Amino acid sequence: MQKITSKENELIKHIKKLKDKKYRDLSNEYVIEGIKLVAEAIEEQAPIKYIIVCDDCEKNEGIPKELMYELAKNECIYVTENIFKYLTEVQTPQGILAVIEKSTKTEDIDYSQDIIVALDEVQDPGNLGTILRTVDSIGLKQILVSKGTADSYNPKVVRATMGAIFRVKIIECEDLQKTLREIKKHKFKIVVSSLQTENSIYDIDYHKKVIIIGNEANGVEAKIQEMADEKVKIPMLGKTESLNASVATGIILYEYVRQKLL
Repeated sequence: MQKITSKENELIKHIKKLKDKKYRDLSNEYVIEGIKLVAEAIEEQAPIKYIIVCDDCEKNEGIPKELMYELAKNECIYVTENIFKYLTEVQTPQGILAVIEKSTKTEDIDYSQDIIVALDEVQDPGNLGTILRTVDSIGLKQILVSKGTADSYNPKVVRATMGAIFRVKIIECEDLQKTLREIKKHKFKIVVSSLQTENSIYDIDYHKKVIIIGNEANGVEAKIQEMADEKVKIPMLGKTESLNASVATGIILYEYVRQKLL
């Protein structure tokens, strides 16, 4: 059994640097942490490079035995409590993390599903992670993200996805407008949220649609608004004029689910 006790160990230094986006992009890896996420990564056969376990946590039986059996099938490395605290990103760590290889970047879009979700510069990691989780919950297998959107492999995003990051293909668009023009060639229509319309999210048919979710402060970019085939808004009975981006996404996507069930 390999056990690391020094912060100067090359692997430890490598994992620590993965908190930086530039290094994640360079190494094509990211970190997940916690019993549930590691278990999901194993179940979904994610490309796990290393699993790091706090040796003291194992002695305290913090990790379920059934998971320990699965860990033995992977590259499992033990570290001291001090080393794990040095690596962890959370306040109350569960004593286990893993380094995952990113999925190969691809621009290939699956046009077989009814709707495609695209994010236009969504900035908050918590929003992005929750949106990924919502997309997964309705059975979608992909999401488009603009260049200005938060990093999908940010530790906060990864935690908020609750495992959805292993099931949803993240397609990073260098030029979202160009990508949308290509999608329209496949007979998809673009739907954006806007306060400058009387049309409700309940007034449209969710078939062959691209749902654009805009920036938390500024909404959908003006040039993409101009490309829209349909503009809709969420009806609100109170005085609040806008909703959190992830909440709005959930409301819109579950109108699609309602129509699908009918």
